[in-house]
Amino acid sequence: MSTSTTLGGRMLEVAVANMNSFGRVAVCGVISEYTNATTRAAPEMLDIIYKRITIKGFLAADLMNVYADFLSKTVEYLKSEKLKTIEDVSRGVESIPSAFIGLFNGENMGKKIVKVADE
Repeated sequence: MSTSTTLGGRMLEVAVANMNSFGRVAVCGVISEYTNATTRAAPEMLDIIYKRITIKGFLAADLMNVYADFLSKTVEYLKSEKLKTIEDVSRGVESIPSAFIGLFNGENMGKKIVKVADE
């Protein structure tokens, strides 16, 4: 793994431990720290140093100047199936609380959707 995008906390720590030398990490959030004051977002710093890994933070607002191009390309890739979405669907209004809590526990894979009715 030479390039990784992750949320932080244990996920970032595992990603860094498995990265190649000179790998890169783009960080745009650390949800584990937003929701639990006892967790930490920092990975094992020795791995960062010895592997010469670059970690760069960014805000979505930093990239608004390329948003239109991103949206256009993404739609094109989705239509041509060069890019596929992964959805984790829960069903029914009663599943909303557990689906929401599951987001913060890393229980979903891809985009979390709660389907409350058939169209």
